[in-house]
Amino acid sequence: MTEIETLYSEWLSYQPLPEEASNRLKQKFMLEFNYNSNHIEGNTLTYGQTELLLLFGKVAEAAEMKDLEDMKAHNVGLKMMIEEASNSERQLSENFIRQLHHTLLREDYKVYRESDTGAVTSYTVHAGQYKTRPNSVITATGERFEYASPEETPALMHDLIEWYKEEEIKKALTPIQLAAVFHYRYIRIHPFEDGNGRIARLLVNYILLRHNYPMIVVKTKNKQHYLNALNQCDVTVGMVPSVGAHAEIEQLTPFVSYMENCLIWALNTCLKAAKGESIEEDDDFDKELAILERQIKQKEDAKKQAASLYNVLKSPDRVWDVLEYVYFPIAEKLSEVSLSMHKFFGYTPVSNILSSTDRLQGGIHLNQSMRGYNGDRRLNQVIREARSMWFKNELKHPTRECLGDLAMTNYFVIEFFDDRYKLQNGLEFPYGKYPSSEQMDNIVRHAS
Repeated sequence: MTEIETLYSEWLSYQPLPEEASNRLKQKFMLEFNYNSNHIEGNTLTYGQTELLLLFGKVAEAAEMKDLEDMKAHNVGLKMMIEEASNSERQLSENFIRQLHHTLLREDYKVYRESDTGAVTSYTVHAGQYKTRPNSVITATGERFEYASPEETPALMHDLIEWYKEEEIKKALTPIQLAAVFHYRYIRIHPFEDGNGRIARLLVNYILLRHNYPMIVVKTKNKQHYLNALNQCDVTVGMVPSVGAHAEIEQLTPFVSYMENCLIWALNTCLKAAKGESIEEDDDFDKELAILERQIKQKEDAKKQAASLYNVLKSPDRVWDVLEYVYFPIAEKLSEVSLSMHKFFGYTPVSNILSSTDRLQGGIHLNQSMRGYNGDRRLNQVIREARSMWFKNELKHPTRECLGDLAMTNYFVIEFFDDRYKLQNGLEFPYGKYPSSEQMDNIVRHAS
């Protein structure tokens, strides 16, 4: 018997587990899987933060909102996968994989890229939909490794699901072999714009659960071994995506061996729980240290990026551009909101003040009709010294007794610094860069 067969046989002898041991294992796996699978993809939550968030719904210390939301969504996806795998009447389907992806990403979002020439481009990451643009990765040797094209993806995903169903019936592969080959084929397709690694690791555990095996964790501390095993297989299989999407187990020995070792770890952990032994690990400090190093590097990179971005200093032309492309469009939308509320309010006092000293003194009134005044001598000095531009719109109707003191105020401010400008929601931009339409719409919603 192989080591896996021996351990699995012993594991079965302890079934059913006592409730206390079962609960300990479920909690251990939930934390380990969510933490490691997300950390591999760059999530910065520490193990302790993950534990507080998923067990108690609390946030400790500073944490990126996206990382928190990603972790919570990943845990929902894990529960969704476990429920689906537990239903023996359902077969794996493309529809389920797309639903799982939508759960992880939650909604569509834009990704912005700046080229070496300074040109900014963007593309949309679609939640629950196959990719609409090619995706690739740069290897350690500097080569571009292409995944399946958007045109190939639907057919290759169909083939993958059909192959899995046939192999499940044939039972020629062990569950961990089946899961490993599925993972590799799936990654060579890379069907989505984002989230492919997390989906692949969820589906590995879907396959193991379907065959009554413990679920496994790809450890973040072993990330390089994980990627190296995949890369070794790529060398054997070749660079053609459609060939990789049909790779055979004989070509995937390094990766199958890696996944088998992950299963051995999982079985040993399960046996410890079954025997009433501790399943806690000694590497929590290592996890915290690795995250700390990552956070320090991110802060240093952010400083370097800021230093390179904020190299355009404030000038009258730059301030006018901010007014033209940011302030006036937002003020216009806020005014439209006010007009739509006239049936409740009788008058609309509006203040548009460009301040050269502070928000209350030394400013001038600036309105939509002055959008073309760039270069006007009367304004140049104030524009040059501009500290802030603020919009305040108050709607009241004191004569309507039925409305009492009902009132509505729209408020929005831009602050100007020597090397950047800042919006009231905390967003900062170097001169020459502007918020997206989605960001501006969000500002209008919160200012109203």
